[in-house]
Amino acid sequence: MQFKSVAVFCGSKSGNNPLFIQQAEELGQLLAKHHITLVYGGGGVGLMGAIANAVLEHHGKVVGVIPEILLEWEQEHKGITELKVVSDMHMRKKMMYELSDAAIILPGGNGKLDELFELITWNTLKIHEKKIFILNAAGFYDHLIAHIHQMMKEGFLYEDWQQRITVVETVAAIFS
Repeated sequence: MQFKSVAVFCGSKSGNNPLFIQQAEELGQLLAKHHITLVYGGGGVGLMGAIANAVLEHHGKVVGVIPEILLEWEQEHKGITELKVVSDMHMRKKMMYELSDAAIILPGGNGKLDELFELITWNTLKIHEKKIFILNAAGFYDHLIAHIHQMMKEGFLYEDWQQRITVVETVAAIFS
């Protein structure tokens, strides 16, 4: 992976499968090892907290971007390299995109789908052309991927989505 910074979009909750935390921590460790700055949502809990802590434990750089409304909800991480507080969710996403060279989507809730589809849409419209990885841990995104295939099959996409998105099953595959 030849990036200086990567935006990681992941849940502010940990989910039910221990693999999700394990992979977030592994990703954080590898980002630090490769001197890639983590740009993420600024939270100190869930997968967000796990990846940030892993980067920090391995002496990496972490930039969090959090909207004012989520300071309490996501319990902003107080120990990261830099925390940027923005006015709203739109500014958060925009700043995260601007500060990163690529994006990695880990498991999460509604917000992850919003962020993923905005990234894909902006790529399609040539607003940016950042590499997008989906970490499909334990098949978490299988149904979503099947739905994207269906959108392609039914003629609703302008191009093959696989030109824009790389789906991987393991963290190591992102770095190979």
